[in-house]
Amino acid sequence: MKPDVSIIMPCLNEIQSLPHCIANAQAALELVAQRYGLSGEIVIADNGSTDGSQALARSLGARVVAVAKRGYGAALIGGCEGGHGRYLLMGDADGSYDFTDGVAMIGQLIDGADLCLGSRFAGGIAPGAMPWKNRYIGNPALTGVLNLFFRSGVDDAHCGIRAITKAAFVACGLSASGMEFASEMVIKAALRHMRIDQVPATLGPDLRHRAPHLRPWRDGWRHLRYLLMLSPTWVFGVPGLMALILGLAILVGAGVDFVAPGTLPQIGAYWTVLGAGLVAMGHLAVIMALAGHLYSIRAGYRRPTWVTRIAARIASLETMLLAGFGLTGLGAGVLLLVAYSWKLRHFHAAPSLLPAALGTLLLQLGMQSALGGFLMAIISGHEARFFDDLDETGPQ
Repeated sequence: MKPDVSIIMPCLNEIQSLPHCIANAQAALELVAQRYGLSGEIVIADNGSTDGSQALARSLGARVVAVAKRGYGAALIGGCEGGHGRYLLMGDADGSYDFTDGVAMIGQLIDGADLCLGSRFAGGIAPGAMPWKNRYIGNPALTGVLNLFFRSGVDDAHCGIRAITKAAFVACGLSASGMEFASEMVIKAALRHMRIDQVPATLGPDLRHRAPHLRPWRDGWRHLRYLLMLSPTWVFGVPGLMALILGLAILVGAGVDFVAPGTLPQIGAYWTVLGAGLVAMGHLAVIMALAGHLYSIRAGYRRPTWVTRIAARIASLETMLLAGFGLTGLGAGVLLLVAYSWKLRHFHAAPSLLPAALGTLLLQLGMQSALGGFLMAIISGHEARFFDDLDETGPQ
């Protein structure tokens, strides 16, 4: 019979700490059996150890799953895929976490949670267990950004001990191979509106006599860039809308000054060029935000939003091509008028740069719209109707 709970430990040359960790995991499984009547197993996700960790783990009663792809996240993904339980409890194999803290996490999953994280700030951090820059800068900053972008509502998104149902693990489609795996799990669970709980967890100094695999600055950047990559709204949409609003404001001011000089402070050529550039950049960023949302919905880790539901009614390859050709034609017409007026002035310089800037801008917007339409058609599986087969749960 398959076990109910699988305790997963990533392992890369952890022969020093494995005896303690496996004994601790066995104690946790005994508590799970007493409290919830569930059976369990211990799975060591070995990432290519050369110190005999595999043989030691088997001799201590654990099952070893070999994971060829290197990396913390890759090891955990391989271990979770190889775990037979419907509840997966994962923690590091360095002795820094107490697997008996995971018993309460299994209880939260039984109660209906999809994912349960440990909170080291609620449970306690032993002296010397976490560098000060991680404790007071890295973790709070990254967790704060994660909550801002994805509204997960957690206070320790990077705790190494956590539990997830096998069904939720499969649904999230996790793929990060490095330390950013911790962020990816929380992000994709939040994007799919899964129930995320937290319980206190303790952190102690690890038992190894070598440097840890974690590299704070490198892995901190990997977490941050992953947050940005999974948030098209913040990396494209928000900057794009700000650029659009500011650029349009500058161009409106330039237009008022062109039609009725002296009404507003004079908007010179440099400001006019800046305004047109901001509008072009903002328009492109908004298209990229829509493309990013479409990709994430198609990939299965984001649900459609009110923005994509509006886009489903109006956006298709044909409508974007028509808009692109229309804007391009309008821009070409404006530039022809600019050229004709230049001829009427006997090829003297124009008194204002605004008409030429507007014509050039319209050409840019038209080209971006047409090419953006093809980009979204490719992302949607070469379908001209980008959002036709999407409902609240994703592609059908």
